[in-house]
Amino acid sequence: MLVGHTHFDHAVDAPALARRYGARAYGSASLGHLMRLHGLGELAVEVVPHEPYELGPFVVRFVPSRHSKLLVGRKVPMDGELTCDHLHGLNPVSYRCGAVYGIRIEVAGISLYHQGSADLDDRELRGDPVDVFLAGVAGRSVTPHYWERILPKLDPRVVVPTHYDNFFTPLGQPQDFVARVKLAEVPREVGQVARDAQVAALPRIDS
Repeated sequence: MLVGHTHFDHAVDAPALARRYGARAYGSASLGHLMRLHGLGELAVEVVPHEPYELGPFVVRFVPSRHSKLLVGRKVPMDGELTCDHLHGLNPVSYRCGAVYGIRIEVAGISLYHQGSADLDDRELRGDPVDVFLAGVAGRSVTPHYWERILPKLDPRVVVPTHYDNFFTPLGQPQDFVARVKLAEVPREVGQVARDAQVAALPRIDS
């Protein structure tokens, strides 16, 4: 499991999946702390930025990044390290963001870049083109010139919007979009910056 940051909607199920499948979880120090709270510290790998990790046929690198400032464009929600000292204290607000990473994945001659939140550290994201950009699009409206900053560096052939679902929807209920995501605007936004990039949509799994 590759975890870009430790907000609850990105990390809450990592320990359960690790326990069920004996899977390692790669990510920040906050993720390591979360895994230890669940008694799974031996399955946590605290990553070194830009270090290549060979996972079967995959080569994975974690690129230091930033979370979008979703709180009126001024603040990252639940910023800081996850420091809760007991499982009973793990309410949604306790899942602090921790360090934020974009994740570059190479396999079978194909390269992908996963960006879980719509911001970036311009100094860390080197001009290294990818085939597929998995673009978290929630929060892009509060990040100045987001597409103009990230698309020229990644130069993707395909942009796949992600992280537009409403993760506050109760389990078992029909899925809908997160507030103000304006998903239909993504092809136009991308096309204004990267005319050759194709925008592709993942199929819905709740219908």
